[in-house]
Amino acid sequence: MPWLVAALASLVAPLLAMQALLESPSPTPWVLVAGPMLALGLMGAGMITSAAAARFRIGVLMALLAAIGLVLAARMMGMPSLAHPAATGLAFIAASVSFAARGKLFARSAADKGWWIAMFVVAGEAAMLGTAAAMPGALPDWLLVLLPAQWASMAIQTALTGAGTIAAGSALIALVGTAAVTLLVARLLPRRCCAPAGAARMCFSSSRTT
Repeated sequence: MPWLVAALASLVAPLLAMQALLESPSPTPWVLVAGPMLALGLMGAGMITSAAAARFRIGVLMALLAAIGLVLAARMMGMPSLAHPAATGLAFIAASVSFAARGKLFARSAADKGWWIAMFVVAGEAAMLGTAAAMPGALPDWLLVLLPAQWASMAIQTALTGAGTIAAGSALIALVGTAAVTLLVARLLPRRCCAPAGAARMCFSSSRTT
């Protein structure tokens, strides 16, 4: 189930948004709205799979694979070539690391239920990203600043519009800093485990780190 949800959030939802964009009567240029779509794909893949597998590296890998798949799909739909491939790749890596770190923390704190938390977080941040993209100014700036998904969207959008790595510096620093702090907290947090004991389930906390 978590892998199916991750596929829906990371590939199906962004691809449907791309298709709807192409079929609209007056389509917005892809490069102006690609940031939120790609950020959603990376977030769904990185956070949910990392929480489901309880492995940070798996989350990073799946997020990067989702990013590659979405870019290739967008190219097939007519997206122009990347203006700054290096800056775009760096934004993808920073976002993947940040989202996978959060998934790892959810797995650490909630064991096999961590992916549920990740799913609701992805849904909530995706709704805010969509609202911010569709209705600029509807959400206060201080709220958007608190969302790592918004930082990822800003970094990716800046790279795609040709501004380069320097212009996306603040968002990249925020993503990397958040990832580092999240991984530290996940490492120090006692892991929550659940094991069956007869017909009942006994839950306990273990301080062993992985």
